[in-house]
Amino acid sequence: AAAGKLLVIPMEGSHWLSMRKVLVELSKRGHEIVVVAPENTILIDSSEFYEMKTYPVPVKKEDMEEHIRAAAARCFIQEPFLVRFWKLLKDYQKSGALFQAACRSLLYNQELLKYIGDSHFDVVFTDPVSPCGQIIAQHFSIPSVFFLRMVPCTIDAHAAQSPAPPSYIPRMFSVYSDHMSFSERVKNFLIALSESFSCSLAYAPFEELASEFLQKPVTMTELLSHGSVWLRRIDFVFEYPMPVMPNMVFIGGIHCGQKKPLSQ
Repeated sequence: AAAGKLLVIPMEGSHWLSMRKVLVELSKRGHEIVVVAPENTILIDSSEFYEMKTYPVPVKKEDMEEHIRAAAARCFIQEPFLVRFWKLLKDYQKSGALFQAACRSLLYNQELLKYIGDSHFDVVFTDPVSPCGQIIAQHFSIPSVFFLRMVPCTIDAHAAQSPAPPSYIPRMFSVYSDHMSFSERVKNFLIALSESFSCSLAYAPFEELASEFLQKPVTMTELLSHGSVWLRRIDFVFEYPMPVMPNMVFIGGIHCGQKKPLSQ
């Protein structure tokens, strides 16, 4: 595309590492890039390839680091589904509270909001797992490009109006493939039923904040339904086949930018 002005509102953690590679390449192609991030960033750093603006948040960096570390470690623990589900709910709740607090700080930072409004950005480039970028995009009527692997509870599929029947599309953390026995399909359906409950805990604070800021009732699905392009960091080498919409582009492997030969 023709070079333009990009407002980047990234997600903390490993999500940023892939996004940064894209920003470097976009900068080389002439795009003007501004990254907006909280002051307590862990991996999000400044660079010659983009301008970085930070804002104060009420969450300590140490608290954020500890939460991300603990949540990541739990992904590799083999536990019964109900135990995993209960701990997942707790993680969702805490993640929602931490990221919502940072988002509120951004949305009510008058100086930064005035800068964004006056800069006339062409697009908001953001990770929708934390929908703060999309709230900003809607507030200023800027098109948004999503950069993600997936959003919990199949919200991404619902928002983009992709078919996602639980009869053959395994739900996150089900550990099933697209080839399921009848009993596995039943369990997968039950997991799908539980998603609205689990994600309501995680995203209710964001929905409340978005409704308050945009001054109209907003759900997470409605918020993300305005995304123009979905850049999905998956491909069908490691993922099961699934129906997708025309504005979804698969970019699996983009985080493998350093092509190093394997040892013997």
